[in-house]
Amino acid sequence: MTPKLGWPRSLAGQMALLVAIALFAAQAVNFALIVRDRTANRIQQAAALPALRIAEALDREVGGRPISSDRGRVRHVASNPIPDSLPRRDDVAEAVRANLARMSIASGKVDAAILDGPKDTPAPDMRRRRLRGGVERGPRRAILIAVELPGQGWLVTRAAWPSPGPAILWRLIAQTLFLYIMVLAPVLWLARRISRPLNALAQDASRVSLEGKTTPVPEAGPADVRAVIAAYNALRVRVRAMLDEKDRMLGAIGHDLRTPLAALRVRIESVDDENDRVRMADTIAEMNRTLDDILSLARLGRPSEPVTEVDLAALVDAVVEDFRDLGHAVSFADAVRLPVHIRPSLIRRAVRNLIENAVKYAGAAEVSIQPGTASVAIAVADRGPGIPPERLADVFEPFVRLETSRNRDTGGSGLGLAIARAIVREAGGELSLANRAGGGLEAIVTLPAR
Repeated sequence: MTPKLGWPRSLAGQMALLVAIALFAAQAVNFALIVRDRTANRIQQAAALPALRIAEALDREVGGRPISSDRGRVRHVASNPIPDSLPRRDDVAEAVRANLARMSIASGKVDAAILDGPKDTPAPDMRRRRLRGGVERGPRRAILIAVELPGQGWLVTRAAWPSPGPAILWRLIAQTLFLYIMVLAPVLWLARRISRPLNALAQDASRVSLEGKTTPVPEAGPADVRAVIAAYNALRVRVRAMLDEKDRMLGAIGHDLRTPLAALRVRIESVDDENDRVRMADTIAEMNRTLDDILSLARLGRPSEPVTEVDLAALVDAVVEDFRDLGHAVSFADAVRLPVHIRPSLIRRAVRNLIENAVKYAGAAEVSIQPGTASVAIAVADRGPGIPPERLADVFEPFVRLETSRNRDTGGSGLGLAIARAIVREAGGELSLANRAGGGLEAIVTLPAR
């Protein structure tokens, strides 16, 4: 497949491309100006000598020396001798007319045409004949000029048609390449000097870890870039300090709340009514579970468990077995060994939350693993009431409960799906929900196959 060419994404590439475009545009303008000047100079060269010869011939005629009818550089003929088949040069004719006007010579029509001749052409005058036996090695192309004198016939002369000269295009190409080397090399060096520390900053920001100590990004590059990196390093230190303070605060809150809950759990034992005592105990247990869920959700950004290689099929099978031991109808389709790099306790909790939801609201769950080349999916399906399509995204929000299908009689705090999605996203995956054909809900956990 042919790669698509597009605008470069790196800073160095964009700077180099912009400079290259600017140099190309400047050289194109320079080329156009040079070509125009060379063309004007070429026309002036071709027109100046014939006009001067005609003026000299007319001066000689005034002095009593008639213009020869068949010899000399200028001939006097009765009509325009230039054949219609020759290519005309009106620009040269206009230049000849202008030169004659400047010399105060009145002229009628002026005709100019290019004459392609052989390498060896007859010499136009006797002085050139003496050089090589009447033959000169002249130019391959000449220009014929015919000037009409009102009422006196035509004066005809011939001059060399100037060659275009050296190939200006190739000279400009070489010059442009030289400029590219001289200009783009420093630009690329400067762009790399700026982009290298910025790339290091971006890479560190993308893989920044909030657990343990991390090395600050080295401050390099121009002063502005160094200031940005220094501000980033300081920001990261402040963020870590705020998260440490948050963890300490959450730990204190959890301790302060669990202590009175434990005291309440002891005091309800003195309640004589069995039904009241059971309801109180269930309420305290639900408060403990809600507190655990809240603390777990708040601490997901800084997991204490390291990433290890785990057999995902064995992990999911162990979670399913726990539910079976409690008497729940949970099935699991056998899967081949699937080694992945995850935090096993967190992924186990996410899968447990999904199966727990399916068991609560459908009475049973069907669990399967779908391996792929770049990812692996864990599917937890049920045949419960499902979720209205317009509310599928809402159930991931903390404390959101759908009263129409998932009432408070089932228990829970509305944090199960929020915790599961946070765990899966922290692992680099995604959690999605979809209603099944025929009724029910399917939760799919997609993890990278690493």
